[in-house]
Parts: sequence; structure tokens; C-alpha cells
Amino acid sequence: MTELSQNSSTEPTGSRNRWAGLIVGLAIGFVVGVGVTALVGWKSMPSMMLNIHESRYQDVDRTCVELKKAIEANGWSCPAIRNMNKAMAKHGVQFDRPVRIVELCKADYAKRILTTNAEMLTLMPCAWGVYEGADGKVWISGMNTGLMGKMFGGTIAEVLGKDVAADEKAMLKSVTKP
Repeated sequence: MTELSQNSSTEPTGSRNRWAGLIVGLAIGFVVGVGVTALVGWKSMPSMMLNIHESRYQDVDRTCVELKKAIEANGWSCPAIRNMNKAMAKHGVQFDRPVRIVELCKADYAKRILTTNAEMLTLMPCAWGVYEGADGKVWISGMNTGLMGKMFGGTIAEVLGKDVAADEKAMLKSVTKP
């Protein structure tokens, strides 16, 4: 009877210890999983936020001219092409290679967003960077408007995530390498 009593009392304790160990193990696994996911997301975020395309052209200024043509052919305006080499030289900053900013805007898209989300003004007009890379190739970089739109939701997702992203793809098609 004593043995039976001892076995009865140790089985529930052993069972509780196994459950406690399992719960602790699952909790640690969950925390580690969340941490790894956050780290991977953090490290991959820059490559997800920017779209970078190789230009069909060997020259930064020619790429800018062709971008402007494509922008206007798709019903957008190009308010400015900014020569960052000249602008920064006024402040004593020199770049080894050409760097430009090509601005683009579509007024009705801007109105749709700003009517409901005036704080988005900071992202307007849209812009692409055009630059010569260390590899000697000409590159066009821009925000991933499709992803950005989805992150904001609502009207912004509708305009940036769908309309702007589709228009940008069409504009870049004639200027970038396939």
C-alpha cells in the first residue's frame, strides 16, 4: 500500500513537470521565432522598400531625358530634374559620379490622396534617383510604391498600391533593361 501511495503521488508531479517543461519550451521557441522573424524583416526591409532598375542607357543625363519623355507620355508631369552634383557642390560636397533626381507627379492622384491624407504631402512629388553606380552602369531607384501603399491602407493603398505602381511600371518599361 505504501508503494502504491508513493507511485500515485509521484505520477501527477512528474506529469505536471513535463507539462511545465513543454510550456516553457514552447514559450522560448515562440520568443526566439518572433525574434528571428523580426531580425529577418529588419534586414530585408531596405531591399523591399526600394526598387532598383538598370537603365538601357549608358549616360545619366540621357536616362533622365528618356524618363521625362516616358513620364509625360503616360499622362504625368515632370516638374524638375535636379542635378545633385551641382546643387551639392554649392555646399562644398563633391560626388565622384553623376547623381540626379527626376520628379514626377500626377495631379489627380495627388488630389485623391491629399483630400483624405494631407500628411502624405511629404512624399510628393514622387521621385526617382538616377545615378552611375560604382560598376559604371546607370541605375534608376525609387520607392516601392506598391508595398508602401499597402502598408498605409485605405485611399493611399488604392492610389499608390494600384494606380501609381502600375503607371510607374509602364513608364520604366521603355527606359530600363528587361
